[in-house]
Amino acid sequence: MTNISDDHVKVHFRMDMDEDGWPPASVESLWAVDLGDGTVRLDNTPWFVRGVASGDIIKVELDGDGVFWAGETVQPSQNCTIRLIVLKDEGSAAARQSALEVFHRLGTTGEGIERYRMVALDVPPDADLPRIRKLLEHGEGQGWWHWEEGCVTAAWNATGSG
Repeated sequence: MTNISDDHVKVHFRMDMDEDGWPPASVESLWAVDLGDGTVRLDNTPWFVRGVASGDIIKVELDGDGVFWAGETVQPSQNCTIRLIVLKDEGSAAARQSALEVFHRLGTTGEGIERYRMVALDVPPDADLPRIRKLLEHGEGQGWWHWEEGCVTAAWNATGSG
């Protein structure tokens, strides 16, 4: 994410919890750049919201309390959002950082969060998608992490092992 500036706003996304209580919140807020025309460009990677990625342009509505609520995606960024629950070393800070670093070498950015032992990866279209998928699958097979696709593109899907 870039530095927060005056044109950044928080955009709130409503989420439905599953029967297991996941995601652990009914609303997630993400930083975005207000484009001034009823849309925003997301400027960080979602932890829980599905179907959006950093860089997506989203319609927003401002409620009576001055809160921006997310609507439909107007223009997808072609970035992917991939999330990991880190199992290695019980999801320690070192294990999360190690995961971030190995994926960073393949062209991603991201961050970790201690509370859920998670890493959220922002995968741009020019990252090494086949190697990222191979590493995700290898790491899951090794018991290092579980992973899920939060938002993917046709290019990502084309790397699938099917």
